[in-house]
Amino acid sequence: MSPEPDTPSPNPTTAAQPLEAPAPIRVPVPSGAGDPPDNDFPDEVEMSLVDHLEELRRRVLRSLLAVVVAAAACLLAVKPLVRLLEMPAEGIRFLQLAPGEFLFVSLKVAGYAGLTLALPYVLYEGLAFVLPGLTRRERNLVAPAVAGSAVLFAAGLAFAWWALVPAALRFLVSYGADVVEPSWSIERYLDFVLLLMVATALAFQLPVLQLLLGALGLVKAQPMLAGWRWVVLASALAGAVLTPSTDPVTMLLLSGAITALYLIGVGLVAFTERLRPA
Repeated sequence: MSPEPDTPSPNPTTAAQPLEAPAPIRVPVPSGAGDPPDNDFPDEVEMSLVDHLEELRRRVLRSLLAVVVAAAACLLAVKPLVRLLEMPAEGIRFLQLAPGEFLFVSLKVAGYAGLTLALPYVLYEGLAFVLPGLTRRERNLVAPAVAGSAVLFAAGLAFAWWALVPAALRFLVSYGADVVEPSWSIERYLDFVLLLMVATALAFQLPVLQLLLGALGLVKAQPMLAGWRWVVLASALAGAVLTPSTDPVTMLLLSGAITALYLIGVGLVAFTERLRPA
């Protein structure tokens, strides 16, 4: 019987040696991956409720002070402002029907003008109070919306001054001109002009509201565009409510402007939908 060949015995040292871990795989990081997330609070500061109320009180007082200072400055130049507001009513004789009527009119005109001049500072104080509690994504929505709101407010004032007020006055003066002589109270006239301008400026905020709702995903462009008939009806009702003179020319102009602004807002919502990642 031939002897079996010798088999090498396993080396106990080699068998007990652990396996080395493979080298880590390095994946290139995209350039935008290191950016902070959109849901963080970049300027978050912990404050108590009393501190928040104190800060709100300071900002409200500063805003009111800015309005008062601007109104006082406008009061010094109120007569040129009144003459400027009288320009659309060419050939109309204005009367002071009660003692002190022009004094109260001057205070009212200065108040409206001061509020308009101080509006940018008031918006700044409001943003400074709100922004620390907003995320980056909310900041990207709120800051441009506030800036656009201020621009549209000025555009609404300009549209009312150059289009609505002259059209309304032409209609009101021509109607019944062969029967009565137009002599108007200065207070009633300025109430009409100022109310129409403010109402138009507020109506011009519609695209900003649509843009915010669309950016938050609460409305869609296609359903908004499909309901254009209801928008035309609502704009006609809004023109009738917001127009102080209730004449058809002014109502048609204002309702047409509201409809156009709504369609612009639909376009902005569609633009935000394209920018939104799938």
